[in-house]
Amino acid sequence: MLEIKKDFPILENRKISYLDSGATTQKPLKVINAIEEYYKKYNANPHRGAYSLSIEATEAYENTRTKIAEFINAQNREEIIFSKNATESLNLLAYSYGLDNLKKDDEIVISIMEHHSNLVSWQKVAKKTESKLKYMYINENYEIPDEEIENKITDKTKIVGITHVSNVLGTINNIEKIIKCAHKHGAVVIVDASQSIPHMKIDVQKLDADFLVFSGHKMLAPLGIGVLYGKKQLLNNMTPFLMGGDMIEYVYEQDTTFAPLPNKFEAGTQNVEGVIGLGAAIDYLQNLGYDKIHEIENEVLTYARQELSKLDYLTLYLTKNEKNHSGVISFNINGVHPHDVASILDSEGVCVRSGNHCAQPLMRSLGIDSTCRASFYIYNTKEDVDNLVKGLNKAYNMFKKYIG
Repeated sequence: MLEIKKDFPILENRKISYLDSGATTQKPLKVINAIEEYYKKYNANPHRGAYSLSIEATEAYENTRTKIAEFINAQNREEIIFSKNATESLNLLAYSYGLDNLKKDDEIVISIMEHHSNLVSWQKVAKKTESKLKYMYINENYEIPDEEIENKITDKTKIVGITHVSNVLGTINNIEKIIKCAHKHGAVVIVDASQSIPHMKIDVQKLDADFLVFSGHKMLAPLGIGVLYGKKQLLNNMTPFLMGGDMIEYVYEQDTTFAPLPNKFEAGTQNVEGVIGLGAAIDYLQNLGYDKIHEIENEVLTYARQELSKLDYLTLYLTKNEKNHSGVISFNINGVHPHDVASILDSEGVCVRSGNHCAQPLMRSLGIDSTCRASFYIYNTKEDVDNLVKGLNKAYNMFKKYIG
């Protein structure tokens, strides 16, 4: 793990324990160099020029599309759409699929765990189409029980949106069961893989996912690049979300025809350097291998669960089933605001997130407003966990006389 840390310049240059990878991962030198090389050697608009520089940029851009298709085992490279992030991908689906395919009294089913981007967008669609938004709730073990899946997904359900891994709880949801149940009732499934794809191999054909979204910045790639995967037949039947350059075939004064996939959904000049960086990030993860990723993360995460469980002043929000838990540990010091805890941890060089994590309905269902969240990745070590515990002890000792 110490060897891996050397691949990340920011972790070499700053003495920190970075525990906020659930928000954004740090970038390895391989990714940074790939972006620098693009700007130094073949920066140009893809698809826009007949000159060699533009052709090289186009090849690099499209080669990454092919690489992503292979990475998630999509059947066709045209099923990979580049976006700004998972949020934009989910909004694209809400507008381009949801608004056109839902009618009054149809039902959308999501989980109470969803990030706001896979929740607020469906609220809007439900109001516009007069459809109904229903929730699958969690049990005392922070998991969606089978009966919630079976009772909430019915013949009225047309869309199911589900996070693969909760960004607050780290719970790995049973998306295989959810997808099978949804398809049995004729519904399509949208999987938010933002918190899962950095940690586990995803095969969209094996899952039979209809749509799947993720953000590059949570898997070592730059900010501002995301991916939408969709089955080709579904994407072909959808109308574009954004209009403009490169997504059209012919424009007349009163009418327009749209380009075929994937260009139909990629209006305007794209984040080419982000795509290049995402390709380099995938290369890095592939070279390391998911078996190694699991080995590293399991060791550190098991140690973190063990050490944090010893702190009797701490409330942990995580499933007891370690096999059903990935990457994220949310917690609170009883009686101390998470922002105060995060600030004190920062004084010890420990970086955690505090707040509602864009999951206010989940927080409300848990009877709290916010938590601290430590999220781990391949460059984290047991020393980072020790630093976290040390910082938490400091915070508790500062406040214990006030909280009794």
